[in-house]
Amino acid sequence: MARTKKAEAKDTKNLSKATVHDFDTIIEPVLTEKTMKLMQEENKVTVKVSKTANKVEVKKAFENVFGVKVIGVNIVNVRSTSTTRGGRYKGTIPGFKKAVVTIAEGEALDLFKE
Repeated sequence: MARTKKAEAKDTKNLSKATVHDFDTIIEPVLTEKTMKLMQEENKVTVKVSKTANKVEVKKAFENVFGVKVIGVNIVNVRSTSTTRGGRYKGTIPGFKKAVVTIAEGEALDLFKE
């Protein structure tokens, strides 16, 4: 019995609780046909992240919030684009920072919980 308590204590030591900063780092998933294909075939998740986030922060946030092992993180700054609305009015679509997170094989992440 004491042996299992030590093992449990050792396992919980590696896992840390998610902080407010972790939840502020990950904003929302990016849902397109390409990201869904990456999720199904290559076990990669694409999310919008905060403008100030770096790879290390995104990796720690994913591991703390979702409890999965992250293999790698790639970050891309998506530029804002100008557009016309109705052919007459000009506008802009804001830019954002996105991260493509590779999750270890055998682990899954369910973004569509009901």
